[in-house]
Amino acid sequence: MAFSSEPWPECGVARFLTLLDGPWATLIIRNLLHGPARFGELRDDLVGISAHTLTSRLRRFEENGLVTRTAYPEIPPRVVYELTPLGQELRPVLEAMNAWALTVPDATEDD
Repeated sequence: MAFSSEPWPECGVARFLTLLDGPWATLIIRNLLHGPARFGELRDDLVGISAHTLTSRLRRFEENGLVTRTAYPEIPPRVVYELTPLGQELRPVLEAMNAWALTVPDATEDD
C-alpha cells in the first residue's frame, strides 16, 4: 500500500481532512462504496465535477491506499476504480455523517 510522502497531522480529524480534502472527495468515496466504477460513471453521477478534479482526487486516493485503479488492455481502454479495504473502512464514517446531517433542521423551515 503506497502512502503520500507528506507528513501526516497527529490529530485524527486533521488527518481525515487531509485525506478527504475538498468538497468532492467524500462524494467520490460515497459513490465508490456502492462498488467499482469507471471514470465516466463517477463523472456522470457527480454532477458539476470537472474531469481534472475527479482525476486529481482519484490519484490522491490511490497514492494514499484508499482506491485501486485497474486498467484493462482493451480498445477502447477500460479503467475501473475500487475502494481498497482501507477505503471500505470509511463506510461507517460516511453513514454516521449522513445520519447526523439528516437530524439537522432545515434552515428554511419556519419555527
